[in-house]
Amino acid sequence: MDGKSVSSRLRELVKFLATVQGDLSNVTGPPSLLAPSSVVEAGQCWAERPAVFAAPALEPDVEKRSLLVLKWFLTSLRSQLYVAGAPGISIRKPLNAFLGELFLASWTDAEAKASTSIVAEQVSHHPPITAMHVADKGNGIRADGYARVEMTFNGSVNIRQVGHAVLHIDRYDEDYLVPLPDVKVRGFLSGCMYPEITGTYTIAASSGFVAEVRFSGEGLIRGKRNAFEARVFRKDDAAKRSIYEVSGIWSDGWTAKDARTGEVMEKYVVDAPENATAPMSVDPVDAQDPWESRRAWGGVLSGMAAGDMRTVLAEKTRIEQAQRQMRACEAATGHVWRPLLFRSLAPEDHAVFHTLSEGIPVQLNSDKTNGVWRIEDGCVDSVQRPFRGELTPLG
Repeated sequence: MDGKSVSSRLRELVKFLATVQGDLSNVTGPPSLLAPSSVVEAGQCWAERPAVFAAPALEPDVEKRSLLVLKWFLTSLRSQLYVAGAPGISIRKPLNAFLGELFLASWTDAEAKASTSIVAEQVSHHPPITAMHVADKGNGIRADGYARVEMTFNGSVNIRQVGHAVLHIDRYDEDYLVPLPDVKVRGFLSGCMYPEITGTYTIAASSGFVAEVRFSGEGLIRGKRNAFEARVFRKDDAAKRSIYEVSGIWSDGWTAKDARTGEVMEKYVVDAPENATAPMSVDPVDAQDPWESRRAWGGVLSGMAAGDMRTVLAEKTRIEQAQRQMRACEAATGHVWRPLLFRSLAPEDHAVFHTLSEGIPVQLNSDKTNGVWRIEDGCVDSVQRPFRGELTPLG
């Protein structure tokens, strides 16, 4: 990107941020700052490496299973946070998902005999909440999660993700409570914005093991962008002696060691050919339902691909205005919107969270997410197009 375009985008960003206050998650940003994908697609980061997702289900060693779940978490971070780009390319804001928006996709790694699928749905708009379900039925492993994204600006954009995911392995009847990290977006003055995860996060397993990840970054003494240190230990070990240690740069690569012997178990490089994501399989756009993301946003995405910001704005406005009219009609008639695939549980019914979070610095915050969202059993296999009859996102 030439200097003029960087300068132009920076001025546009600063002007935009100066006009907004409070939560930015439902604010529409300038078209030139948008990513060519919707928020509902964000969950693909958990599914796009089928072999990594399936690995814990295929590992008989209970200690190594926790390490493999940690690896799955780490491998998801770059594509999750470097939206529509990679390190060195300025990140962009995904399209705000509309209520009822759906994303369905799958990935297959034939060599690893692993195949993942994802269904994601925007289950709430005020506040914005996305729910997702990732599964590899053949290997008996699944992940269910949901997130409310809160964005604020105070010199940097602060992104707080309220929610969590639970990974379940059928073979061992084992659950893992997986956090959703908070993020700061930095690099405004350089014109190349990048994400930085802050804080310490814990992945707790029903097997009694814990993976603790401490993120750091630039601005600290000898800090490096996207740096982290992690370790696996037994929850009941008062000394918290490390079993495995992992450290490096989550957007680039890391090294995993056996802390007891010092043996290097793996050196993972994100861009190595063997670690590439599997090809994503989605139905052709013209075969998708009007509520599926890529068909619904087709005009916007075409405009982005052509660099036609006028079309992007017109198509985006058309959907947003139709959605506002639908909400107004529902309010006037007393109609209550019902998600297609997911249901909200009362917090007291989410026993897995309460068991795994004991002694861990994590909160449910279900009052901020309209409950705890989980896939409704059997609905993925039974739901058929057209998903909502003649009703479309345009009314």
